[in-house]
Amino acid sequence: MTEIKLTIEHQQSSHCETGVLSTLLRAKGLALSEPMIFGLSSALTFVYLPMVKIGGMPLVAYRMPPKTIIKSVCKKLKIKLHSQKFSNPEQGMQALDDELAKGNLVGLQSSVYWLPYFPEDMRFHFNAHNLVVYGKTAEGNYLISDPVFEELVECPSEDLKRARFAKGVLAPKGLMYVVREVPDNIDLTPHIYSSIAKTAKMMRGLILPFFGIKGINFLSKKIRNLASAKPKYTKLFLANIVRMQEEIGTGGAGFRFMFASFMAEAAQLTDNQELKAAAEEATAVGDNWRDFAMDSVLFCKKRKDVTLEDVANKLSQCGEQETALRQTLLAIKAH
Repeated sequence: MTEIKLTIEHQQSSHCETGVLSTLLRAKGLALSEPMIFGLSSALTFVYLPMVKIGGMPLVAYRMPPKTIIKSVCKKLKIKLHSQKFSNPEQGMQALDDELAKGNLVGLQSSVYWLPYFPEDMRFHFNAHNLVVYGKTAEGNYLISDPVFEELVECPSEDLKRARFAKGVLAPKGLMYVVREVPDNIDLTPHIYSSIAKTAKMMRGLILPFFGIKGINFLSKKIRNLASAKPKYTKLFLANIVRMQEEIGTGGAGFRFMFASFMAEAAQLTDNQELKAAAEEATAVGDNWRDFAMDSVLFCKKRKDVTLEDVANKLSQCGEQETALRQTLLAIKAH
């Protein structure tokens, strides 16, 4: 078969979804940074769903669901995005080949577990990883720009098919997406302010106690109640929170830092000092989430005299800080 190798500006990214969209947009002439994409998507939040299990532990997330970032930014900026899912794996792979043949970079959702270029200790059953395919070798391997890696990688066809059609929670179902068209002369300023307002609204949470600041406080109470649980379960429970925060994408602290970078970039673009101050506040929030993760690890490993109450209190502080940040965001007005 003939080799296809499209031009691509590969960039190692903090988070797969923001990184992939940034790469796809740059190929169409629109340079948007990861933080700007994340901020415009209003994806910053917190979720603790005890009824949804991943690896036997409750789901903990620090952003809106997968695909939200890509869909919301494209809709907001009137970017034409074509996405497809497939029930038949062969049809899904053929559709990928067809887009490459047309000269289009293709974004894919996949499972980390079945991608052989990931080191073994990094593979786990997480089905919402995003990557960009930019070509195919004469031998049938796909050429991939994966935002996790510093360099471009290759993946055999059968492995990529397995990753695209993995089963389980957040099953990708062969999802692929292509940016068709980007408008000229996009004015980001009004979108920045509307996105900040929406982020502040989402931070509070919904009626149920599992979302936003309500979810943070709910989880803090759960951690306090672990005092009566078996030590092994307590360690697994806390380790899962830390893993979801620090190892899955950018996690909790990382998303707060990314949002802070968005605010700093927005402050320069709009010349609004209120945004700069909010960026510093968001950075402090991220720092406290990192402290919470450290306390959790120290408790699990019994390295220092850290109690379960200390861990729960640190998480409560995160909730208090996010409440204060929300008030700051609500007070920001367009200049």
